[in-house]
Amino acid sequence: MRLLRFLRSSVTIGKDIDFYSRFSPSPLSMKQFLDFGKSCTGSENACEKTSFAFLRQELPVRLANIMKEINLLPDNLLGTPSVRLVQSWYMQSFQDILEFKDRNADDEKVTYDFTDAVIRIRNRHNDVIPTMAQGVVEYKETYGTDPVVSQNVQYFLDRFYMSRISIRMLLNQHTLLFGGKVKVNPAHPNQIGSIDPHCRVSEVIKDAFENARNLCDRYYMNSPELILEEFNAKDEGKPVAVVYVPSHLYHMVFELFKNAMRATMELHGDAMEYPPVHAQVALGSEDLTVKVSDRGGGVPLRKIDRLFTYTYSTAPRPSIDGSRAAPLAGYGYGLPISRLYARYFQGDLKLYSLEGYGTDAVIYIRALSTESIERLPVYNKSAWKHYKTIHEADDWCVPSKEPKDMTTFRSF
Repeated sequence: MRLLRFLRSSVTIGKDIDFYSRFSPSPLSMKQFLDFGKSCTGSENACEKTSFAFLRQELPVRLANIMKEINLLPDNLLGTPSVRLVQSWYMQSFQDILEFKDRNADDEKVTYDFTDAVIRIRNRHNDVIPTMAQGVVEYKETYGTDPVVSQNVQYFLDRFYMSRISIRMLLNQHTLLFGGKVKVNPAHPNQIGSIDPHCRVSEVIKDAFENARNLCDRYYMNSPELILEEFNAKDEGKPVAVVYVPSHLYHMVFELFKNAMRATMELHGDAMEYPPVHAQVALGSEDLTVKVSDRGGGVPLRKIDRLFTYTYSTAPRPSIDGSRAAPLAGYGYGLPISRLYARYFQGDLKLYSLEGYGTDAVIYIRALSTESIERLPVYNKSAWKHYKTIHEADDWCVPSKEPKDMTTFRSF
């Protein structure tokens, strides 16, 4: 009887996922996030009801869209313990939200319970990134890799992690605005949820550098200095500030500083002085640009694309000992995840390397909050085809590693 109830429940959930996956997610701009947060001052109850009404529709759509894509992965990858665990988290979160589908938004207990559910979902998904990465490692160690599967997994993980960033953004905004007794964060009194309307870019960069430097000192007993420059073309002489999520910017520059420091320390070995890491911040009419430059020897052109491949790392993989201390390097998803943070609000992250000298890493961020719009994956026929299409041979010739023996060449 219990098995029958479970099977009936699974069929119902499957139908719900099919239903919500037919809708496209609704991308929000940074300005929309900000305006909604500002409007909540003095009318909190009305805002919480509005947020509740939006999230109980939008979260199932975003979850269902990516859950349909998870099912398109190879069966052997789906069968790994880590991927099955991630699937169970998504299934449980999807069910948790659907429980509020027909609940009364005017009932304060309903909105209170919903906020509690949102906090539980956010906490449940804390370890999605390393757990999914572990699943890919388990698959590769058991079954090896082939180019087609690797290409599909790369495509999926970019979309999966982007979806995760977007869902977490919604969850964080709701919980920070409505989920605590203290409505103004004393550490960040000017923030609207997780968004800072006047994010001082250089302050975030200095904070990220100091924390990366602490890690570097722990590993190498020394570290390079930082030279930071600002160029404000919009308002000369004033500090560069934009509407942005400081934690996203921090994540990106922290990753770039870790890479720059490690390359510098390993190239220059036991030198008494190390070349400094340069950071430049430039604000124009359309873009905010952050460039991090090092003299760590650079990377060959053929390896640049690999640096954005999940699980690729030039450092040895650290042991998983249960401690939450951040390693300096080794897991291989720091750069690709950082690029997704940049792309999430229509920016980008690019690497330019001078092999034998050093590397420039450049983060592009939209300067206008109206142009910073969420970039969200959609499950549709185009996405489905990407997983199902047999990849044909390249239509450019592949150069042979061995020189052709012209004495055996025959003309036709």
